[in-house]
Amino acid sequence: MSVFVSHEPEDLRGLIRTSWLRRRRPPLPPGNDSEPENEKGGLRRRLFERVLRSVETSGGGAPDRMRVRRIIEESAELEQISNEWLEQIEQDLVDELEGLGPVARLLRDPTVSDILINGPHDVWVDRFGKLEKTGIRFQDDAHIRRILRRVVGAQGRRLDEAIPHVDLRLPDGSRLNAVLAPISLRGSVVSIRRVREASYRLDELIAFGTLSVEMSDLLTAAVRSRRNVVVSGGSGAGKTTLLNVLSRAIPAGERVITIEETAELRLDHPHVLALEARMANIEGSGAVDVRTLVRNALRMRADRIIVGEVRGAEAFEMLQAMNVGHDGSLTTIHANSPHDALRRLESLVLTGAGELPAETVRELITSTVHLVVQLTRFPDGGRRITSIAELARTSNGIVVRELFTFDPASGRFFAGPRETRR
Repeated sequence: MSVFVSHEPEDLRGLIRTSWLRRRRPPLPPGNDSEPENEKGGLRRRLFERVLRSVETSGGGAPDRMRVRRIIEESAELEQISNEWLEQIEQDLVDELEGLGPVARLLRDPTVSDILINGPHDVWVDRFGKLEKTGIRFQDDAHIRRILRRVVGAQGRRLDEAIPHVDLRLPDGSRLNAVLAPISLRGSVVSIRRVREASYRLDELIAFGTLSVEMSDLLTAAVRSRRNVVVSGGSGAGKTTLLNVLSRAIPAGERVITIEETAELRLDHPHVLALEARMANIEGSGAVDVRTLVRNALRMRADRIIVGEVRGAEAFEMLQAMNVGHDGSLTTIHANSPHDALRRLESLVLTGAGELPAETVRELITSTVHLVVQLTRFPDGGRRITSIAELARTSNGIVVRELFTFDPASGRFFAGPRETRR
C-alpha cells in the first residue's frame, strides 16, 4: 500500500492513542480472524506507546517506516521479540499510520476483489464472487473517519458532514467509495474495489466458463476488424475485466486513449494514453468531466477511444467519435439486457444531444454500435456472457439479432441468430 501522509500532527496523535493504545482487540496476523488479549497484545501496545512518544518529542511529524523500524528494533532485546512477530508489529504500525488500518492487509491478499466496510465492526470481502464476513474490526466509527480523512485529504478532496460521500482512486489503483452519516444510517460505509494487476486472457475466461471458444473467436475478430462494441451488465458483472481482455486483440500499431471517471482499466497494449476525470477541489473549482475528456480525445490523434463507462451526456460524444473515424472503439454501460442497454444508451444520448429527434438518435446508435455483449453475475459467483447481439436496421425498424446466448438451466452456450425488434 502506498504511503499517505497526514497533514495534522494532532490527528496523528489521536489516531495512535485511540486506535492502538486503547484498542481492546489488537490487529491480527494475516489469515486469523480473532485473537485473544494476551502477552503479545500488551507488547504491541507498549511499542505503540514508544512510537507515540517519539512523535511527540520530535514535534509531531508522521513517522516513516524506517523510523518505526528503528523504534521496534531498539525494543527487541528488552522485550525478547521474535523476528516474525517483530515484522508483524512493524507492518501493523505502518498500516495504521500510512495505509488503511486494519483492512490494509486485505489489499495485499490476491484472492480479495472487494472490501466492504459496513461500520466499525462489520467488514466483508468478496473472494471469487462470493461474500465472506471477516473478524476484522475498527475501534469505532471515529477510527474509520480518521483514516478516511487522511486518505481523502492526501488527494486534495474533502469528506465530512458537509460533503459526506467521496469516490476516488487509491495510489495502487483500487477504487474507494465512502459514505458517512447522515446519508448512511450505519455510520461510515466504505467500498473498495481492487484492480487486478495482471489482466486475464481469453483462454482463462473460457476455462472459467465466462464464454465459449466460438464466442471468443467472434469477439476477437470483431475487435480486430474495428467493430464498435458496447459491453453491458450490472455492477460487478466483469465489464471492466472484459474490456481489458478484448484490448489484447487491438493491433499494436494503433494509438488507444482510455477515458474513465475513476481509472480502473489496465489495457495490455503498447500504446495507451489514460485520461481520468477530476472532481472539483475543496474550493469547488477544477472539475473536468468525462464529456470534456471525450471531446479532447478527438484532438489527440486516437485510433480508438475506450470510455470505461458511459453514464451521462458523454454518450453522445462517444457515438460521434465512433462515427467519425474512431471505429473499433469500446465502452460499457449498466443494463440487464441488450435491449435495456440500447434503451439506456438512447436516453443518455438524448441528454447530451440537445433538440435532436429521438428517431435520429436511434439511427445514430444503429449505424454506430455493431455488437452488444451482455455480462451477468450469477449467485454462485460466476460471471458469464449471456448474450452477444448485433444491431441492424430494416424497413420494419431496429433489429437486435442475438448471435450467442447462455442458457442457465443447462449451463450451455448456444449459437444461432434470434431476432427481436425494438
